[in-house]
Amino acid sequence: MAASLVLVINCGSSSIKFALVDTADGEFPLHGMAERLNSPQAVIHWVIGDQRRDVALPDGDHKAALAALLPHVQEFAGDRLVAIGHRVVHGGEAFTEACVVDAAAHRAISAAAALAPLHNPANLLGIDAAAALFPALPQVAVFDTAFHQTLPPHAYRYALPEALYTEQGVRRYGFHGTSHNYVTARAAAMQGVPVDASAWLSAHLGNGCSTCAVLNGRSVDTSMGFTPLEGLVMGTRSGDVDPNLHGFLARELGWDLERIDSLLNRESGLLGLSGLSNDMRTLEQARADGHAGATLAIEVFCYRLAKSLAALACALPRLDGLVFTGGIGENSVLVRERTVAHLQLFNLRLDAERNRRCVGGTSGPIQADGSAAILVVPTNEELQIAMETRACVQAMAA
Repeated sequence: MAASLVLVINCGSSSIKFALVDTADGEFPLHGMAERLNSPQAVIHWVIGDQRRDVALPDGDHKAALAALLPHVQEFAGDRLVAIGHRVVHGGEAFTEACVVDAAAHRAISAAAALAPLHNPANLLGIDAAAALFPALPQVAVFDTAFHQTLPPHAYRYALPEALYTEQGVRRYGFHGTSHNYVTARAAAMQGVPVDASAWLSAHLGNGCSTCAVLNGRSVDTSMGFTPLEGLVMGTRSGDVDPNLHGFLARELGWDLERIDSLLNRESGLLGLSGLSNDMRTLEQARADGHAGATLAIEVFCYRLAKSLAALACALPRLDGLVFTGGIGENSVLVRERTVAHLQLFNLRLDAERNRRCVGGTSGPIQADGSAAILVVPTNEELQIAMETRACVQAMAA
């Protein structure tokens, strides 16, 4: 039997999501999450086959969590483990596709940490720990930003002095690339059109949210920019605000950059608008109960989402359809309904019953008859990372 298993690792600053993925059939024989690492409450949650278990790992770090993971991976994988694929948030302009992590790639990922200080160092922790535990296996980095490296200059450049781009790398990079890549390819397959001859608008909606215009399988514009703060209203992120807001808050309230950064990234978005929660499920229930803040938050979220999708349509010569994905995109009947209501100019209209059916992992078309295609496509970033990892290893061996 050909080797087909890839261990996918997604390291955060205090957590690790992991999955053993069979790239032959897309199954996950093992997956789970280690959380609260480097604390007395560190724990690993496992799903192994049809069994669930929790393993305490007091004060365990990334290496300890991965060391606990190793025996279970070996049990399931045997000699079928091909490689370990790592989600890396930021590749800057150095990476346009997945790559085996050698010394040069390691340095480049480290250098990009200035652009993603909360993410890349954690991603490197996972790479280093896995390399120590699996020294014979290729470590492959799959970048959130790589899919968007096909953006043309007129889409990725800011109207700022040239030196800020050439010397500091200040440009639009985009994120959620793995998800947008996966769901638009699935959408093309569902509609029976070739990926390389298709045109999609994609909305990845979760606690972090972004939109993307994908033409012939390539990203041509996206809503997130230099950082994941740009673009849509999100769970706790403001999305787009007037750049002069920083100056106003500094002058009028005496706020420093750290305080303003906290406001825009952790206190705004759905949470800030509603004064209640960053969770769309909570807000939808509160809206049904007449909560004014929740109602406003949902309306702003959907209008700004529709506005972004309409703007990104400028990058496409035609539209094969709109894709909703992510926790909100896959499950919120209301958000899809309110968003599409703002997009009638694009001949987009929902079928209410189809829309209601597509929740909880159910995919499919939700458009009304005569409308352009609107699809709900559950994302599967772990599978996409695994497939790119395997392809990278096969290319290396060729």
